[in-house]
Amino acid sequence: MRRRLAELRGPAAAPHPLDARALAALAANPGCRRRALLDGAGVDKAALATALGASSGFGQSQFAFMRGNAFEAKVKADGGAELLRLLGADGPDGVWTPDLAAAGPEGRAARTALALREATAGGGWALLDHPMLALEVAGSPAYLEPDAVVVRPDGRWAVVEIKSFPMIDGSADAAKVGAAARQAAVYVLALERVAAVTDGAAVDHAVLLVCPRDFSNEPTGSVVDVRKQLSVTRRQLARLTRVEDIAAALPEGVSFDMSTCSADQLTAAVDAVPHAYAPECLAACELAFHCRGRARAAGAVEALGRSVRGELGGLRTVGDVLAAARGEAGDPRDPAVAALRRAAALRAESLEGAGACH
Repeated sequence: MRRRLAELRGPAAAPHPLDARALAALAANPGCRRRALLDGAGVDKAALATALGASSGFGQSQFAFMRGNAFEAKVKADGGAELLRLLGADGPDGVWTPDLAAAGPEGRAARTALALREATAGGGWALLDHPMLALEVAGSPAYLEPDAVVVRPDGRWAVVEIKSFPMIDGSADAAKVGAAARQAAVYVLALERVAAVTDGAAVDHAVLLVCPRDFSNEPTGSVVDVRKQLSVTRRQLARLTRVEDIAAALPEGVSFDMSTCSADQLTAAVDAVPHAYAPECLAACELAFHCRGRARAAGAVEALGRSVRGELGGLRTVGDVLAAARGEAGDPRDPAVAALRRAAALRAESLEGAGACH
């Protein structure tokens, strides 16, 4: 199977890593086979979107990336003294900080699992800086790298997320906190796999979110309960169709090799994989502009949002909706059709009333 995915990606292309942010987005839209296949095959979706002429500019700016790295370095300076203070530890003295270096992501994941077991057995504080966790998603392995994982003396493991957005008067932007919680839930899910085979270990479902305090660069922390996000992520990832099943359904000759395929060939390859576009994709996927264009061209009601799609029942296109509203199609006993015709009648009455006033 790995050979088949490498062929789809292109033999000369290195696999693009699947990170927690991507998994959180994938879990939020498990019906999108296009994203599941491209992520599972390690295709660089940003480069693919550019090749398709639909670059979205998705992702962090270079400035935001540098600012985040600088803040994380400050939080972890002096042996992680600030971070440990936020966690309630006395200080870096007596805190074990294992070396997690190893060859390749598989080696780093194995080294991380060993360090977690050793720290739990040791019964003291341990700080794992950028550990590597493994998680199987739709039959394809994903390697995840949280900012930090802390092992407490009681054997509990806690995920630490360090973000550069400010926490003002003890609270931060709700949308950004929500995104961080969904990302952290993926790390918790991966940690649970290791804890399940480690004696005396348990994973906290509350993560420590570390952000700059107010308008300074001083770190402050907030405990975020991710049980809801964890439950959703676990359920949605379990619903994903296995990558090999999606690949097996592709027509012969489909390839996403950007070094050999023309823009037309890449467009045909992408369009050969079913997608599930929704406006939320614009904030979560590099291919969102391409998929939105295709959805609009087809008149798909999904382009209007998931809630609208749910209200319209079996009406799949904007043309179907307008025809139903005009009484030209649709079963009048269908609640969606009846509501559309009632709305059309009210609109016509309002327009007539407005015309009479003039």
